[in-house]
Amino acid sequence: MKVPFKPGTLIYPLPAVMVSCGDEPGNYNIVTVAWTGTLCSDPPMCYISLRPERHSYPIIKRTGEFVINLTTVQLAHATDWCGVRSGKDHNKFSEMHLTPQPAQVVRAPLIAESPLNIECKVVEIRPLGSHDMFIANVVAVNAEERLIDKATGAFQLNHAQPLAFSHGKYYSLGEKLGGFGFSVKKKK
Repeated sequence: MKVPFKPGTLIYPLPAVMVSCGDEPGNYNIVTVAWTGTLCSDPPMCYISLRPERHSYPIIKRTGEFVINLTTVQLAHATDWCGVRSGKDHNKFSEMHLTPQPAQVVRAPLIAESPLNIECKVVEIRPLGSHDMFIANVVAVNAEERLIDKATGAFQLNHAQPLAFSHGKYYSLGEKLGGFGFSVKKKK
């Protein structure tokens, strides 16, 4: 039986990512974001949604750049901490022992400990209510070499133990159930 439930954002699980921003070491910051995702594959586009009162908001608005850093079980503590502490009061890279690394295209730093870094340039900021959506072009991707399958060239994020966020809690991912198209694939 179904019962009425209050309207809300119940599309879970989501990736819990650390978004790095800033254009020089003195203003580098990290903000944890769960409101993120793919918008388009050609051209590659993604988004993050931030509350305007977040410390990273004016930095990203001014520079027009950010990096989405995928997170892992090993980065869970830093991921949570960077989401509940403000860059106004803390140097998140230093306090979480994370390494800022130069990006290929954008001035915002990568987080070296992340298995995948997605460099983004903002094309539109769309006010939505509690959050504003930063719509961005993906201008470069940096992948941990050990996670690239030598035979197929596929990136295997599952080997890095990705972190997921579901209704206020963090989780690791479970076992693989199938691949894209498995329901119609002919059995050998």
